Amino acid sequence: MLQGALAGLAAGGLYAVLAVCLTLMSRLVRVVNFAQSATGMFGCYVAVYLSVHAGLPTWAATVAGILLGGALSALLGWIISTWLAEADIGTRSAVTVAVLLLLISLSFILFGNKPQPFHPILDGPAFSVNGVVVSQVTVVTVVLSVAIAVGCRALLGRTSFGLELRALSERPTTAELMGIPAKPLAVAVWAVTGLLSTLVISIVAPSQSNDATSLSMLVVPAAAAALLGGFRRLDLAVVGGLVLGMAQGAVAQVDSLSVVRYFLPFLVIVGLLLWSQRKEVWDVAR
Repeated sequence: MLQGALAGLAAGGLYAVLAVCLTLMSRLVRVVNFAQSATGMFGCYVAVYLSVHAGLPTWAATVAGILLGGALSALLGWIISTWLAEADIGTRSAVTVAVLLLLISLSFILFGNKPQPFHPILDGPAFSVNGVVVSQVTVVTVVLSVAIAVGCRALLGRTSFGLELRALSERPTTAELMGIPAKPLAVAVWAVTGLLSTLVISIVAPSQSNDATSLSMLVVPAAAAALLGGFRRLDLAVVGGLVLGMAQGAVAQVDSLSVVRYFLPFLVIVGLLLWSQRKEVWDVAR
């Protein structure tokens, strides 16, 4: 169980980074970005193509893929900020579902529907705990998730730029009337979260199921982790991602329960949604 839990930390770090990105998107630009991992997937697939077929060095292809993932996310942000600036969060989020399906379909057309031959960016063990080896990928993803959450919290709470971002999230129209560049800031948030998503997917994809659908649907466990913090708290998003990854890894070690790991994110989402509505239900019952 310990071995499985520690092995699941690599996926947990990935979930945590994506959950932080989803939380930032919800807080700052009023959208639940269901295409968060799909843009990362597409950037990573292009990186593999450039490395395997175009002959680019792995590092150059990876950088190009990360930049493409950020550019795709920024383009989506520009479209939503331009034509759906006053739309509610449900409408804005629905657009990202369409983009999710579009990118999966486009990847099937361009690259086929089979897993891609990813070249590991990080490989080998980092250290061992009670005889259980912890990989470099695990260490990097966990540290990256914590560092991103701490850095974003400090940026939002202690800088003038963070103040502008919070004003954009709370009162977008008022912020724009006060001279805050609302649209460029929103597009910047989309671009940064796209870069981070593509980066962490490129690190973890070689050791995970890396077909287009599996990578794109990483948004589901990430959403479960973000939901723990109500799409508001970065610290709980990180905790949720790490715990979910460890739980999946531990469950996978039990033969009779191994299939449950695929449904665990959905169970978490349903449980958290029911728990969030408990007060209304209890009030009605009383």
